[in-house]
Amino acid sequence: MTSITLVRRTAISGVILLSGCLLLSACSSASPASDSASSLPARAATEPGAGQAQNGFGSGATATQTAHLAPVSQSIIYTASLTLRSASAMVTARQATAIVTAAGGYISAENAVAGSAGRPDGTVHLTLKVPVAGYQQVLAELSAPSVGRQIALTQQAADVTEQVANVSSLVTSQEAAITALQRLLGRAATVSQLLQVQQQISTDESELESLQAQQRALDHETSYATISMTLQSARHAVSARQHRSGFAAGLGSGWRALRHATTALLTALGAALPFLLVVLALAGIGYAGRRRFSRRRAGPTAAG
Repeated sequence: MTSITLVRRTAISGVILLSGCLLLSACSSASPASDSASSLPARAATEPGAGQAQNGFGSGATATQTAHLAPVSQSIIYTASLTLRSASAMVTARQATAIVTAAGGYISAENAVAGSAGRPDGTVHLTLKVPVAGYQQVLAELSAPSVGRQIALTQQAADVTEQVANVSSLVTSQEAAITALQRLLGRAATVSQLLQVQQQISTDESELESLQAQQRALDHETSYATISMTLQSARHAVSARQHRSGFAAGLGSGWRALRHATTALLTALGAALPFLLVVLALAGIGYAGRRRFSRRRAGPTAAG
């Protein structure tokens, strides 16, 4: 990430220097009789912030760089995954929502899957956003036995301090480059130079918006911890079919047993049928050959 930052800053400085040289040389050659045109390099060199825009070592840039290099607090992204089982997932979801809301958080996503009719086997998936300051306390409250029985819990923490600092530095550099190009825009001597500077400003502004979006996303992720919560309803006892008794239950069980036995018998018969056909064919051929041999022996004996 550091090498990308250096390459980007070098490219921006090169573009600014090249545009400045072209504009200043064009202005000085376009009006030889004017003394104000020949004094543009001197004014550009003495303007406040000019050194900052071109080489990044002006007083303003020095203060900015010093601020970025100063010790800062770590930026950590906290995430957790929690699975609970309770009597009713829907009721537990409302309880978890109340806990998170009281801590200053909110629900960013919710997905509920209802159970079948008469069975409390619904499932609810929640994505909770909790302020980092109260993250551990909220996680402890959500994991409490009064909320539900904990099935699984995983936690992760990612240090993005360097990434946050790099993005902030890129935003500052891009803003300085745009400011410098806007100054050069008023000194353009030709239409082509004006269009060139405007195009560069448009490109830099698009990159700046992208960097600022990354900056906002990182700020939100480091300010709010994310808890992915899965709530499952407890499946009570055995199914209703196993609770039935009496004549109807016995008849149903016997019918199911007969059906399974018949299916097994037919399956075995189907598997053995090809072998039986081969055996019967061989037996038939043997029987026919034996009868023919017996007739041939009986013929000569009768003639003698």
